[in-house]
Amino acid sequence: MEEIEEPHDQEQTEKSDDTIIHIGYDPVMQLAIEILPILGNKKKVILKAKGNSIPNAVAVANIITEKMLKGNSKVQKITLDTVAAAGIGDMTSTIEIILNKI
Repeated sequence: MEEIEEPHDQEQTEKSDDTIIHIGYDPVMQLAIEILPILGNKKKVILKAKGNSIPNAVAVANIITEKMLKGNSKVQKITLDTVAAAGIGDMTSTIEIILNKI
């Protein structure tokens, strides 16, 4: 029984290492600098953005993985989606970028 519980506890620990950051319209370099210490403390950071802030999320991910932590981080997964805005009928694009520390 203990062997089954230990992996379950490890999965919960891994999930708690995830930090979700919603990207808005702040300057991308400022966002990257703010996210850098979070990624230093956590194993995984999830960047989420929607609409016109999607390019900011992509730029932040590129700055972190290609400039700041080159060779020490990578983009694990990128998920694109489109959702209907509440009651309006317009569609809004969303992105989720998962960054991993190596």
